[in-house]
Amino acid sequence: MKLNTIKPAEGAKHAKRRVARGMGSGLGKTAGRGHNGQKSRSGGFHKVGFEGGQMPLQRRLPKRGFFSLTREFVAEVRLDEIERLEAAEITLDVLKLAGVVPVMSIRAKVILSGKLTRKVALNGVHATKGAKAAIEAAGGSVADIEVPPKVRKLPAKTK
Repeated sequence: MKLNTIKPAEGAKHAKRRVARGMGSGLGKTAGRGHNGQKSRSGGFHKVGFEGGQMPLQRRLPKRGFFSLTREFVAEVRLDEIERLEAAEITLDVLKLAGVVPVMSIRAKVILSGKLTRKVALNGVHATKGAKAAIEAAGGSVADIEVPPKVRKLPAKTK
């Protein structure tokens, strides 16, 4: 084989389509854009979802659901992950150092998944009802975390 004899595979290369270059090209006159209208003009475009002035579908449908802004900062911890830790007292810092929860976490919650056979004390970490029962059944304890009540301000009295 010589470098000057190398050719691409048959059918791998094809001629570039020449738009608006006469009737023989198959894309002459209107250049495949159809007749008149916004999309036939240069620079004629509309944004995604635009329906010609009609109320767009994404605005006709009702809003649904909720996107939590703190979701990525709240971590879930399974009971079997706590079982593998050597610490007797489980805090958020212990979980972060062990790599069980991300470093950016501001809160962690233990869920009932797996088994716990040893005594552990949860401190500063939330737990579901089932997880709390499982920890207490193994002889451990869960410290209650005070959740600040939502304060509703009443309007000031006017005379």
